[in-house]
Amino acid sequence: MVKLKDVYPLYLNNKAEQPNTDLAVTDKFTGEVAFRCAQADAATINAGIAGAVEAAEPMARMPAYARRDVLQHCVDRFTERAEELAFALCVEAGKPIKDSEGEVGRLIDTFRIAAEESVRITGEVQPLDISPRAKGYMGMWKRVPIGPCSFISPFNFPLNLAAHKIAPALAVGCSFVMKPASRTPLGALIIGEVLAETDLPRGAFSILPAHRDGADLFTEDERLKLLSFTGSPGVGWDLKAKAGKKKVVLELGGNAACIIDHDADLDDALERVIFGAFYQSGQSCIHAQRIIVHEDVYDLFRDMFVARAKTLIAGDPKDRNVFIGPMITEGEAKRLDGWIQAAVAAGAKLLCGGKRDGAMLEATIIEDVPRDTDAYREEAFGPLAILSKFSDFKAALDEVNDSKFGLQAGIFTRDLFKTLDAWDDLDVGGVVINDVPSFRVDNMPYGGVKDSGLGREGVRFAMEDMTEIRNLVIRRLS
Repeated sequence: MVKLKDVYPLYLNNKAEQPNTDLAVTDKFTGEVAFRCAQADAATINAGIAGAVEAAEPMARMPAYARRDVLQHCVDRFTERAEELAFALCVEAGKPIKDSEGEVGRLIDTFRIAAEESVRITGEVQPLDISPRAKGYMGMWKRVPIGPCSFISPFNFPLNLAAHKIAPALAVGCSFVMKPASRTPLGALIIGEVLAETDLPRGAFSILPAHRDGADLFTEDERLKLLSFTGSPGVGWDLKAKAGKKKVVLELGGNAACIIDHDADLDDALERVIFGAFYQSGQSCIHAQRIIVHEDVYDLFRDMFVARAKTLIAGDPKDRNVFIGPMITEGEAKRLDGWIQAAVAAGAKLLCGGKRDGAMLEATIIEDVPRDTDAYREEAFGPLAILSKFSDFKAALDEVNDSKFGLQAGIFTRDLFKTLDAWDDLDVGGVVINDVPSFRVDNMPYGGVKDSGLGREGVRFAMEDMTEIRNLVIRRLS
């Protein structure tokens, strides 16, 4: 039986430090304090940034095999500690234990991919003699680390989304400071504990849970060369405005849509949409919020979807039979409950769910939702799915695009030409065919357009953001 410690340190310049136990982290199901961890103040954050600056050169000079070995050490240790990591995630995030185990698997995958990519960072030899004036010239370029990075990670995937920042940085040789979400810091701290077992240069990493006092340093300090933030759009765009000259990568919110065409395998689509809409209580930026179904199969799919949603077991996420656990806070559950009730008052029809008990909110499906309601326009970030019908595929694509967000979209169809139309016309970062927008593999480019962010995650693509191209021109003298 896994048992969490009562107290956890922060990691400053590669070392565990316990200056205080100021941050209390609750079990999201019981609401009781599960453990306490150290919280960084402005001086500590400043020391972490200074350490990252000092470590920039030795990190950049680490040979590829050494970077690979650090990442492989993480793979091995995370594998050994998989049960502990999953239980910690279940407690601090309220994520059902099966889903927590799945996230640990993705954490391991992400570090494994980074280990592989760390030894194949390539450049290019480029002929320059494209005109007489460049006769005798040749060029080549390589990628070099951008320098000290700042990472801010969210509560909903506290292991894997931290991994998507840390692993690429280690792969290319960037030092970093990280601020994990205060509600779910433990996953990142355990990553820090494992990294502290390696011989990375002093200052290579600091993992610093922090109060707002001093946290602006993660964004505004000019010594940092890149800011990677995952979280809400309002916060993300505000940070970008304050980031100054540094490169900014934002993975923000979504209001993902899923089209089910008349030729779809409805039994298959049902199970995937149930997952996409209600996996980890819908607390994913690519959760399937809007389900757009062809009119020929709408009634049948609606009835199947509602009946299946009513069978989902809600409760203590430590119970292996539970599919829906608590939302991250009671306040978040109240917010979404309010949106649902407002949509119903505006004319939407409640098909199932719609009841709240503390932080627990039932799997909820509504239809005929007015498009000016928050439930339709905004990111639900909870267990809500909205059904609508279409007759014309182009109109369905337009409905997907009728959003300020553009992260991913799912299309269930057997028609190749509709697949290509969706790929061409949807204003999103990714189109997933015959699956929900919630599908992600950790080596693929992942990110959005419009209010959903800037740049792409996915190990190789994050590595590109964390490096700069350095050119070399050679003039032959004979």
